[in-house]
Amino acid sequence: MAIFSVYVVNKAGGLIYQYDNHVPRTEVEKTFSFPLDLVLKIHDEKLVVSFGQRDGIRVGHAVLSINGVDVNGKYTAEGKEILEYLKDPANYPVSIKFGRARLSSNEKLMLASMFHSLFAIGSQLSPEVGSSGIEMLETDAFKLHCFQTLTGIKFIVLADPRQSGIDGLLRKIYEIYSDFALKNPFYSLEMPIRCELFDQNLKSALEIAEKAGTFGPGS
Repeated sequence: MAIFSVYVVNKAGGLIYQYDNHVPRTEVEKTFSFPLDLVLKIHDEKLVVSFGQRDGIRVGHAVLSINGVDVNGKYTAEGKEILEYLKDPANYPVSIKFGRARLSSNEKLMLASMFHSLFAIGSQLSPEVGSSGIEMLETDAFKLHCFQTLTGIKFIVLADPRQSGIDGLLRKIYEIYSDFALKNPFYSLEMPIRCELFDQNLKSALEIAEKAGTFGPGS
């Protein structure tokens, strides 16, 4: 069981904090000879597999590194286009690491804003007045849990579907936010949270939740 990540979204839908606690490793590295027997294409400024699943490499996986050096989207570390690099037989054999495309900061901002809109739509679709909005979304790989405060701040946790104690964790994160962000004289409401004590206490809370799954008095 694991807690994957934490997001804090302000009442306007802006992402003010994000922390990746546990990122599942689904990366595969393989050495290829010329010609490359996979079909790659550019998608959202990343180079991804479009055809030719094999050896754990799946359609949708992105190129993460070449010969042990991380790539920058569709470019090598030297600034060359990866597709052009892989067309040159002189560059083979070549070691390529594939895996789930990593979210950029801009993509995380966009996704937080989209969830804010979905939350509002959920409230409006409710047949009852005063709906709380979306509190949980479930997939086969993770559950998204959301707790919104009376002031409109949303605390979002992505966790393993089997992880217990998330409701208590969400309230614990709210408590940490109140103690170490709101009471910080240098913190401005609705702005990004940059506070070392907030980081430290959040990480501690996530560690306790993963091990025990619950939060009792004084946790």
